[in-house]
Amino acid sequence: MTATDTPPDTDTTPTKSATPTESATPTEPTTPYAQAAPAEPTAPYAQAPGDPYRYGVYLRPDPATCLAVTTVTAQLRAQYGIVSAGAFPPHATLVGSRHITAPPEAIVAAVTEGLAGVRSFTVHNAGVRRQGVGLVYDVHHLADGTTPNEAFTRLAARVDEAVLPLDSPAPNHTAAFDADTFQAHLSLVSHDMYVRPDLSEEVEEYVTGLPVPFPATFPGDTVTLYRTRSDDWAGRWWQTLTWDHVHTWRLPVR
Repeated sequence: MTATDTPPDTDTTPTKSATPTESATPTEPTTPYAQAAPAEPTAPYAQAPGDPYRYGVYLRPDPATCLAVTTVTAQLRAQYGIVSAGAFPPHATLVGSRHITAPPEAIVAAVTEGLAGVRSFTVHNAGVRRQGVGLVYDVHHLADGTTPNEAFTRLAARVDEAVLPLDSPAPNHTAAFDADTFQAHLSLVSHDMYVRPDLSEEVEEYVTGLPVPFPATFPGDTVTLYRTRSDDWAGRWWQTLTWDHVHTWRLPVR
């Protein structure tokens, strides 16, 4: 997620190479999601049915990149108590923090339909970059580092189109998807910096000094759905954030 927006996990940043194509249908995992009994809305969330839950659809990186992300975020927690980026599993947001009251099965069905015909693509990691008040791995561009990876943007647009009819109003709803401002990224430091801007330069120096290797490229072939929960979506949500993995889709090779 990113530190440019107040709602959790609405994303933006630069990267390197990828060549998209579309066709074929993503395969689904054989293990179904065992849905927990929905909790009754607590008093602070009585204004929005379905609270305190939100849903996000993410591109999951390869295991080596996930290890790099969690190594950095674990170091930041140990050294500075910075937790907002590490509160999530490693991911690049396609759509984030959506307030949806429909059952998970309906979201899975909608995204499955939206991903029909979409093939995997190459994601390029340009390394640590500043984005808003935070730091990210920049995965937005092709190998030249300046040309946007249109396959990434198209994938996000397809997912947004799929879940948009399921969105329901909430007091702090996520901003609408905009292909012109979408920036694919993997968050390393995010919303904590709104609270501790005095640490910004020191944290950047610390992160760029960590000897953490990461792959220059990885396949964009794994899309995931997560349900997130917080006691304070309008404030410091990262201090109480928990999440459940709901579903995984695998995009077929081009």
